[in-house]
Amino acid sequence: LQSMLPSQYWYYMIELSFYWSLLFSIASDVKRKDFKEQIIHHVATIILISFSWFANYIRAGTLIMALHDSSDYLLEVSPLPTAPAASRVPFPPHPAPSPQSAKMFNYAGWRNTCNNIFIVFAAVFIITRLVILPFWIMHCTVVYPLDLYPAFFGYYFFNFMMAVLQSLHVFWAYLIIRMAQKFITGKARGD
Repeated sequence: LQSMLPSQYWYYMIELSFYWSLLFSIASDVKRKDFKEQIIHHVATIILISFSWFANYIRAGTLIMALHDSSDYLLEVSPLPTAPAASRVPFPPHPAPSPQSAKMFNYAGWRNTCNNIFIVFAAVFIITRLVILPFWIMHCTVVYPLDLYPAFFGYYFFNFMMAVLQSLHVFWAYLIIRMAQKFITGKARGD
């Protein structure tokens, strides 16, 4: 049985509360092209956080949440200021891109800062979600538990939900790469 630190308890509670708030607020948010994927993502994330809590997968859950958070905070400042809202490829949903931060950089005349943050976000997103998550963390959740105990419903359920999440990561990585290509080739129009 894994012991839990107070910091892990609060990390779980804050993350779970955050994703519930995203799920409830998405109905009043701007409808993006990936609305259905956002709903699936929020529900899958809530299920994974809750299941890892109840099944005492605290280490795996904490690692997965920290891995996701490593790129999520960059979303607050990363929407490209050079692409108009109507043509902007939808970003992954958590946390929702803040138009105020992009405006702040535009008003300050820091377009390069905003563009550079997007590049950093894209690199961190791709490395953490398409390399580290599937080849290290998911590998550990699929292979190592079978050395300790026979597979049970929770094992299959947890890994299925991780596969759903990974499928969404691939989808959003495609959108991010497509946007980066438009940005690099200069096809993104200015505001």
